[in-house]
Order: sequence, then structure tokens, then C-alpha cells
Amino acid sequence: MSIRKKVLVFRELPADQLARLQAEHDVTVANPKLPEQRAAFDAALPTAQGLIGSSYPITPELLARAPRLEVISSVSVGVDNYALATLHQRGITLCHTPGVLTETTADTIFALTMATSRRIVELAQLVREGRWTKNIGEDLFGYDVYGKTLGILGFGRIGQAVARRAALGFGMPVLYHSRNPVNLRASEPALTGKAVHTPLDTLLARADIVVATLPLSDETRGFMDAQKFAQMKPGAIFINGGRGATVQEDALLNALDQGTLRTAGLDVFATEPLPMDSPLRTHPRVTALPHIGSATFETRHAMAVLATSNLLQGLAGGTPAAVFDTSGA
Repeated sequence: MSIRKKVLVFRELPADQLARLQAEHDVTVANPKLPEQRAAFDAALPTAQGLIGSSYPITPELLARAPRLEVISSVSVGVDNYALATLHQRGITLCHTPGVLTETTADTIFALTMATSRRIVELAQLVREGRWTKNIGEDLFGYDVYGKTLGILGFGRIGQAVARRAALGFGMPVLYHSRNPVNLRASEPALTGKAVHTPLDTLLARADIVVATLPLSDETRGFMDAQKFAQMKPGAIFINGGRGATVQEDALLNALDQGTLRTAGLDVFATEPLPMDSPLRTHPRVTALPHIGSATFETRHAMAVLATSNLLQGLAGGTPAAVFDTSGA
């Protein structure tokens, strides 16, 4: 008979996945972001052997209050909320949910590309507000997506899924920049010869649309700066579907207001939710979304299933399906 352990759920799970945990372990559900649940979270932390949730900073100070912790299962792909060095030092297993959200996030990024290029949100609002009183003129025209050159920064699963939509569905030449060329014959055979590993300077100068799918790390924090925006092709469009902090937002605003950047589509921001006083919220040439990359019923449930399985496997002494390697922290 397996030993029941203490599990702290710090962001709500679907009922069926919560039931899986409760069948095997003693579970406390307490979201520290909610004032009325903070005390319960603090009380459960010292005895917790497993944590599961997302969108809350798991800092070295918090980990110091959890001396019995064995496994953290994040219901996310990104792990920038976690103190990786501390986890590695203490031998705490960190799990995440790659793969299951790839296609949904790529859908969002491509939808944002379409919406930004064709001014979909702006023109829908025109109709909603009763301002469509005549045939639209050139002042409301958008720009084609089909056949344009797409540049992708970061070429992991999501970047490749975006490339597949662009190259195979929209006839777009695809340039990508990553540390090393990707073996497309192994990972995405249909993209062989259609997506080309390209030096960064060349990609920025040639791409009509630049899509960032970068993870957040010390190397990528603030990656898109004033110099890189200045290198972009005049009239180019910038899309960010990776991590908000990879972009220097002041530099982006300057490129929109003073440079030659045409528009930007953003699903992620340095601070989320986006502050009310952020110029990006109401900028006329920014299409902003509230970080909806993986936000569909199907994908969020699939993420919860994988995260729950990861935690159960880890607490049972097995190897979870999706462990994040913290050794490089």
C-alpha cells in the first residue's frame, strides 16, 4: 500500500484531477493569491511534500518554509516563476507540461499575426460602435499575410508549429534563429527546405513579420532591445507569444512611435496583468491579448492531466513524464 503524502494545490485544478490526487494523498487546496486562502497556504507549506499549480512565484524564501518538499508540478511550460538553483541544490524535482499546449499556442500566435496584419480587432470595433457607415477606404486597409516572409525567434516546439502553419498553409518563406540549426527531417519533415536557419541580423532585415517564441532566461531577458528593433525591415510587424520580459517594452514603444515598426501583436508582457497605465494597453498600433496562448478548455485540461500525472509519479518515487532539468541553473 502506497504512503499518503501531503500535497498543496496552489492554483485550482479541474475536479477530476483533484479527485485523482485526493484518492492517493492528503490534499490542501489554497491559492496564495486570494487573501482569504493565504493563511491556509502558509499553514500547509511546512508539511507539504508535493506542490502543484502555476502563476505564483516559488522563491528561495518560500522554499525555505517547505523543508519536506519533494516534487513541484507546474501546470505550465515556462518555469521562470521557480527558483531553479535552489530546487537543484535541494534535489527537489520540478515538472512542467510541454507538448500538450504546442498547437493551441501556435494557433494563438498565428491568429494574433492575422489580427495584427489585417487590423481585425480594430475593424470589428468599428462595426460594434456603429461607425461603419460607408465602404472602408485605404485608411482602414490592412496588409497581406499570405506569401510574406516570416522570421521566428526561438525554434522549439511552438516555433516549429507556427512555421508549419505559415509555410504549409500560407505559402510564407520562413527564416528562424536559434542557437543551432534544427534537424527538421527528424522533428518536422514537412518543413525541410521551407524553414531556414538564419543569422539574427539577416532575419531582422528580411522578415516582414517577426514572431518571438523565446523562453525566458538570463540570456533572453530584454533580448529585443532598441538596436534589434532598429534592424527590422521598415514596415515590419512584431509578434510576441513567448515571454513578455524578453522584450524591452520602452524600446518597442519607441520603435512604434519613432521608428519604422508598423504594428505589434502581444500576448505576453513584462508585468501581467498589464498595468492600467501601460501605454501598450491603448496604443493604436498594438493588438494586445491577456496571455491567452494556451487558454482553451481542451488544452488547459490536458495540461492539468499531465501535471497531475507528473506529481503522482514523482511522489511515488518514479520518473515523471515531463521533468525540467534544473542542473543548468
